[in-house]
Amino acid sequence: MRVDLLRHGDTSQAGFRGQLDDSLSALGWQQLQAVCAELAGSAGWTAVLSSPLRRCAEFARALARERDLPLVFDAGLAEYDFGDWAGASPAELFNRDPDALERFWRDPVAHPPPGAETILAFSARVRAALDSAQAREPEARLLVLTHGGVIRLLRCLQEGIPLQAMSSVDVAHASLHRLQWPLPDAVPA
Repeated sequence: MRVDLLRHGDTSQAGFRGQLDDSLSALGWQQLQAVCAELAGSAGWTAVLSSPLRRCAEFARALARERDLPLVFDAGLAEYDFGDWAGASPAELFNRDPDALERFWRDPVAHPPPGAETILAFSARVRAALDSAQAREPEARLLVLTHGGVIRLLRCLQEGIPLQAMSSVDVAHASLHRLQWPLPDAVPA
């Protein structure tokens, strides 16, 4: 199954947004429309799969309707749950507990934020969402509207980058990333 991962556009919000349900800004809509217009004839998508969070879902709904594509929402594609850090900026967290923030940046697998999901649980739910999509339509060419953390995770898994280095993977707003699903067996969970 071919998967085009598309990160949502700008929301005009800052900090660790996680599962906060922000809408796209006008700029965010423009960013996504530009990417999809550029790919109008060449993408060949057969369905749209989306995170249910508004910054993905609202655009996914409009695009699926415009292109007459089936649309499925899957909570497994929601952003990483930052727990107690949701909504806080790195500067705020640095002032509050610089050691905790540094440990998280260095190794999010071993040092998740307080009250957050573990990276391994995050990985399991994202993988389950894509496994479910593949079970529904094994030969699909999916457009997946999702979040930076989800894309960073999947790129790490696809490219053999240790999950501890997730924060070093660049995933700009409205950026497109292609992968085949399932990933090779050698890829760690």
